[in-house]
Amino acid sequence: MSIGGIVSAVVLGAVVGALGRLVVPGRRSMPGWLTVAVGVVAAFAGTGLCAMVGFGASGWTVWATLFQVGVAALGVCLVAALWPPRTRR
Repeated sequence: MSIGGIVSAVVLGAVVGALGRLVVPGRRSMPGWLTVAVGVVAAFAGTGLCAMVGFGASGWTVWATLFQVGVAALGVCLVAALWPPRTRR
């Protein structure tokens, strides 16, 4: 993967993570950097899942984006459940 591909994966991951965070109801106590990390992983996992199901992974597709946002929403739910709550000082 080239540098441009990595940069675009991080940018797309940030967008997908934010969309996944918006889809999940309620307030999340996880930091922004963790949302981006979940989004990057979800971008790769959603694309792979879309290819495994047979919707194709060549180029951008609406299905791939929907899979990515769905995986990001699941990831945000999972990580938010495992992430310790913030304490106020």
